[in-house]
Amino acid sequence: MPQNALSVDIADSGKLNLIGLPAAELEEFFCSLEERPFRARQLLAWLYQRHTLDFQQMTDISLRLRKQLELLATLRLPGVVRAQESADGTRKWLIDVGGGQAVETVFIPEPKRTTLCISSQAGCAMDCSFCATGQQGFNRNLSATEILGQVLIARRALGPDVALTNVVFMGMGEPLANYRNVIPVVQLLLDDRAFGLSRRRVTISTAGLVPQILKLSKDCNVALAVSLHAPNDSLRDQLVPINRRHPIAELLDACWDYAECLASRQITFEYAMLRDVNDSIKDARTLARLLRGRPAKVNLIPFNPFPGTRYECSRDEVIEAFVSELWSAGVVATIRRTRGSDIAAACGQLAGQVDDRTRSRLGAKLARVANQ
Repeated sequence: MPQNALSVDIADSGKLNLIGLPAAELEEFFCSLEERPFRARQLLAWLYQRHTLDFQQMTDISLRLRKQLELLATLRLPGVVRAQESADGTRKWLIDVGGGQAVETVFIPEPKRTTLCISSQAGCAMDCSFCATGQQGFNRNLSATEILGQVLIARRALGPDVALTNVVFMGMGEPLANYRNVIPVVQLLLDDRAFGLSRRRVTISTAGLVPQILKLSKDCNVALAVSLHAPNDSLRDQLVPINRRHPIAELLDACWDYAECLASRQITFEYAMLRDVNDSIKDARTLARLLRGRPAKVNLIPFNPFPGTRYECSRDEVIEAFVSELWSAGVVATIRRTRGSDIAAACGQLAGQVDDRTRSRLGAKLARVANQ
């Protein structure tokens, strides 16, 4: 494998886990076995379209090659610690990624689409003050195998009668902080030989890592969602500490550059509604001035509480007034319907099981620097 290749999963037996391996590297693998590159296409179809994890069931691959694959490779998924189902049909899986760490994956069924929300890190170092994941700390990046494994676990659990139409990187972790492993997964989600999803139906969410947003526009122009949550730098510094490195003006410039690659598609700005924090009409007007006339859509998210948080959700009438103010100013805005809150599967509630390896997370580090 190339020296700078993505993080791949090597089983305890020393076998290479082929789940999450990019198509080009899968072709290299088969060529190393003196097989033709088209074998990669066959395996991709069995694995991602027929959801087969047993080499012996891949009947259009020769018996000799199947035996060779059994010796050298594996198709091993992470283990599921716990599966839960909400009263509204939302499903959540707690997935073991080893070393005492576990991440959460959520499936959200809706009348016209289904969405799988996947995690990219065990924990998160962004330290957003209103997010359960951020308060758990950070342990490590997930490998491509562990990220794509979540999709396969969900597909197998849902069965052949449930279509998966959308995948969003909005679970635990900051996807763009794990760029080298997230992008190969995105490419497999888009690849017609694998999952074959439309670019519009794969979304990467970010707290605002500007250099990676600029890089993303060249590598993989899927839908982008930005966790904004405040209309000015002073408030966003408190809520989303990465703002102290990449303030709103710099972040929005990167967003508008990215939007030029999206052929008229809008950037989605996520905005958690926090009672008496960021939900005033003045805040709505300031936000509207930032986004008016731009390819922007605001997704207002009623805050979902979690143990230990100091925040409360804005009142319903306040949220309605906020969204009305945005619309009257010419900014497209919607209110996200809360799903799965009874199993802590709603936006901002995912916590998993994380052994924090960071002595101080981003927010604390930036605060120290500011006070020096």
